[in-house]
Amino acid sequence: MVKIRKDPSLLEAMFPILFLIVLLVINIWIFGTDGLSGSNQMVLVISSALAALIAVFRLNIRWETLQDGIVKSISSAMSSILILLLIGSLAGTWMISGIVPAMIYYGLQVLNPTIFLIAACIVSAVVSISTGSSWTTVATVGVALLGIGKALGFGEGIIAGAILSGAYFGDKMSPLSDTTNLAPAMAGTDLFTHIKHMTKTTIPSILITLVIFGIIGFTSGAEGSVEQVKGISSVILEKFNISGWLFIVPLVVIGLIVKKVPAVPALLAGALLGGVFAIIFQPQIIYSIANEAGQGYAYNAFKAVMMSLYGQVSVSTSNDIVNELLVTGGMSGMLNTIWLIICAMIFGGIMEESKMLAVLAEAVIRKVHSVGSLVASTAATCVFFNLTTSDQYLAILVPGRMYADIYRKRGLRPENLSRTLEDSATVTSVLIPWNTCGATQASVLGVATLTYAPYCFFNIISPFMTIMYGYFKLGINYYSEEEMIEIRKEFLV
Repeated sequence: MVKIRKDPSLLEAMFPILFLIVLLVINIWIFGTDGLSGSNQMVLVISSALAALIAVFRLNIRWETLQDGIVKSISSAMSSILILLLIGSLAGTWMISGIVPAMIYYGLQVLNPTIFLIAACIVSAVVSISTGSSWTTVATVGVALLGIGKALGFGEGIIAGAILSGAYFGDKMSPLSDTTNLAPAMAGTDLFTHIKHMTKTTIPSILITLVIFGIIGFTSGAEGSVEQVKGISSVILEKFNISGWLFIVPLVVIGLIVKKVPAVPALLAGALLGGVFAIIFQPQIIYSIANEAGQGYAYNAFKAVMMSLYGQVSVSTSNDIVNELLVTGGMSGMLNTIWLIICAMIFGGIMEESKMLAVLAEAVIRKVHSVGSLVASTAATCVFFNLTTSDQYLAILVPGRMYADIYRKRGLRPENLSRTLEDSATVTSVLIPWNTCGATQASVLGVATLTYAPYCFFNIISPFMTIMYGYFKLGINYYSEEEMIEIRKEFLV
């Protein structure tokens, strides 16, 4: 007797999600910030197994059907996985070539005691954009800025707020950032369309933030020394040949992006050019990384560039803060994030193929009657997952899969969803004490999350900005009527 396939009830659809949340809370409690190293991935696999059991034994869905859904789901993320691998390589060659150190060096020059809070925010943004990592920014330059701010007489909460506001702005806008790649992958758009669309909400948010810090800074009357930052700058100058010519590489990549060259070839070109510039401008770095004294320069250059492309490399200096900054993981450094994406796509594939996500989405749709309420619901869901799963990646992954079809049915292009995911999931993670981001930044800076959270103006403003844009239908991209005809046909199949 052939069993008839059934649609899941709302309770059956919610159960794997609730199980995932509970298991992740336990996981974060035990493993803390080490969850990305494997335990979060296993939680997703176990939750996928539970969803599969419900699908097979309650909904009468064959395993082969679920497996096809998994393969389809993973396939949809393959372009993002390729981009992440190339970003790892690009970060490596841009570090050893002196491109990233040059960005950091020139960014530090804007520091001035009179405008310290604005400068701290801008410097953090510059470093975060160039490295693609808010965590690295805070753990290196952020620590130095905190010490300087204290010497100038500012409270540690507001200093940390300025640092984190800039760091998370840079994290959002950098094509090197894993979350900036993850959000468009989940929504179904490409990286550069996503970044361009984010500027509509992100630029106003950071400008308001800078105005607030400017008012506070100019009325504080703080004075002091910036010797620590000068020390970092001098160490960078001692180790690297800093030159304006290094900016040719990022300008070439920007030019390729403007010319609408796809992300994969543009990033590959940037990574390879970074290797060429390392060979030309930084022979001392080449020798220190390759560490082959008995071989010629060509041998050392090939080895050092290859090492920076695929693996972890570091540059040692006399300054511990600079040492922490000058470390990259190459392609291999992206593997944990890719592992997480694959496991999340397994979970999403089963939830989608079994129609559990559709049932959850329909429950939301019944409550949503406008573009504004849809955007607000998306933002609230992201914050909810940040609060309950304690992980910003999952706060992007799960809502991204839940809402993708809803946005398409409403005629909203996927970049609207990816922007909302970043405006709410990425930036609010650091405001929650038990979230991996909040716990890490509080530990690194030595400032309690609830002490700095009120001053993270960018992180607070961003979700409200995206909700306001939704309700007033500002900066919303729609499908054309011809595209909507094809989309309606797709959902009728």
